[in-house]
Amino acid sequence: MTKRRDSVKVSARGVDIGGGSRVTVQSMLNRLPGDIEANVAQAVALERAGCEIIRVAVADRQAVALIPALRSAVRVPVVADIHFDYRIALACVEAGADKIRLNPGNIGADDRVKQVADACRAAGIPIRIGVNAGSLEKPLLQKYGGPTAEALCESALRHAELLEKHGFTDIVLSIKSSDVPVTVEAYRLVASRCAYPLHIGVTEAGTMRMGLIKSAAGIGALLLEGLGDTIRVSLTDEPLAEVAAGIDILKAAGVRREGPELVSCPTCGRARIDIIKLASEVEKALAGCTKNVKIAVMGCAVNGPGEAKEADIGIAGGDGVGLLFKKGEIVKKVPEGSIVEELLKELEHL
Repeated sequence: MTKRRDSVKVSARGVDIGGGSRVTVQSMLNRLPGDIEANVAQAVALERAGCEIIRVAVADRQAVALIPALRSAVRVPVVADIHFDYRIALACVEAGADKIRLNPGNIGADDRVKQVADACRAAGIPIRIGVNAGSLEKPLLQKYGGPTAEALCESALRHAELLEKHGFTDIVLSIKSSDVPVTVEAYRLVASRCAYPLHIGVTEAGTMRMGLIKSAAGIGALLLEGLGDTIRVSLTDEPLAEVAAGIDILKAAGVRREGPELVSCPTCGRARIDIIKLASEVEKALAGCTKNVKIAVMGCAVNGPGEAKEADIGIAGGDGVGLLFKKGEIVKKVPEGSIVEELLKELEHL
């Protein structure tokens, strides 16, 4: 994999972002702000699923109560997402937020920016600047003729300058568009012009089907270029789906190696076993597995073991017979009906 971009490091509740640290997966709560119990329950479920940073929208002063409630329930950083009102940002800092998401250019006069910068510095928490194609400043839209990559980059750096003016540099940048090529190019540009850590993702990516494809294309492309310090897969779905997708994208890009990796062959006319059903059964059975192993599910008993010789363990089958193999070498023949059971037994000994 390409060497990761050098960036400065910031920290939120002990979780490092940038500076060569682990690429983290985050998501955002979607329960009603007034329902603290529901938000807490969702945050706990996200943490259990592997979410490493949790963001929550704080739209008014009442919603500030979410911050201490969430921090008491989970160990991961809690990020307060704020638009326009600097007073809510200050209240969230006082309430114990681990990070603030806010665009300095949207909160009014310079003294307001200074107050937020000073409060975050005193609390030792970073600020994420989040620029989206749908909310770019009108002068930039006029200058570039639309929400281009150059416009996104300039907007993010302008917002950062407002904080830098007051000596605040614990900044994370995100510059997202629903257009994958624009998103990728915008991150390339900003990565070449500053050393801030990058929160990457494709915004408004869509429902599970297309949203996952666009996110994998955009986030995956950036990760393969060594860009990105924390990710969010934005789906019109439950946040748990975003976390699972984020972890899978990190694995596919070679950024993470934790847990099992399942490889399975595409179907073809040579298959003499229901490979679709078999692969699905294995995938479900591996849901709770934490071993760092590569597992292959192949449909052709003749070629399968050889094609999947890089797998630690695998199965292939056809015509009523199942083959269990390790590193391409057949170790056991079993009845086709018990092939998944035998695979899981052998997996326990690895």
